[in-house]
Amino acid sequence: MIQCKELKTMAEMEQMQELEGRIWGMATIPTHQTLTAVKNGGIMVGAYADDQLVGFSYGFAGFDNGKSYLCSHMLGMDQAYRSQGIGKMLKQKQREIAIRKGYDMMKWTYDPLETRNAYLNLTKLNGMCNTYIENCYGNMQDGFNKGLPSDRFEIHWHLKSPYVGEQQSVNTENATTLNTLPFNQEGLPVFTKEKEPFELTEYSYSVRVPKDFQGLKAASQELAMDWRLKTRELFQNLFEAGYAAIRLAPYENYGEYIFVKKDILDLGGK
Repeated sequence: MIQCKELKTMAEMEQMQELEGRIWGMATIPTHQTLTAVKNGGIMVGAYADDQLVGFSYGFAGFDNGKSYLCSHMLGMDQAYRSQGIGKMLKQKQREIAIRKGYDMMKWTYDPLETRNAYLNLTKLNGMCNTYIENCYGNMQDGFNKGLPSDRFEIHWHLKSPYVGEQQSVNTENATTLNTLPFNQEGLPVFTKEKEPFELTEYSYSVRVPKDFQGLKAASQELAMDWRLKTRELFQNLFEAGYAAIRLAPYENYGEYIFVKKDILDLGGK
């Protein structure tokens, strides 16, 4: 039985720090920083199995153009508890607390080629993205990011909007596919354009990405870099034309992003 709750004490910050270290294997956030953040508008949510912390979501207060939002910086899960729906539970609890504290927007980033994260952020949570950040964190050295530019999608989660609160769906049938991913002799996916994205006028578009990007990167750093750079161009063209990523559909060998015009989404005027 998993229970999610807000974390507020130094002892809880120490539990989170220990779990963070086990998940990523790199230098952790100092507990004095996380404790200060949660005392000043930040939110730390923990997922417990009995009395053991097995997951957390950490965010701090952000500010842009005269308006505050919650910057959700980290979501981490013990490896033994992944793929059990706990990530969604953590984010929904974080949303509930954020609304209570007065936020109506939450933002966070993720690697657009990591389909597991895309499925949670877009499909399960009704987040949306129309912002691409090149090499967001510079040249990272951890196992997940080493060797490639740390490009990121920035998710905007409109907390009080009908689109999020009512989990509204959008008609995405008959999306025009912009690329395919045939497999080479080594069984690795290769980026192949179907349509040049210079005149984007259709209702919806789809972009296919490898299902297991970490596996692809381990097998061929060159192919992984090719996917990074070519999808970067494609995603940026879509965002510049007014489209937003709203769904990731998982298939056996790939994931498929769906893009629609941002202005058709009921984001509550935000």
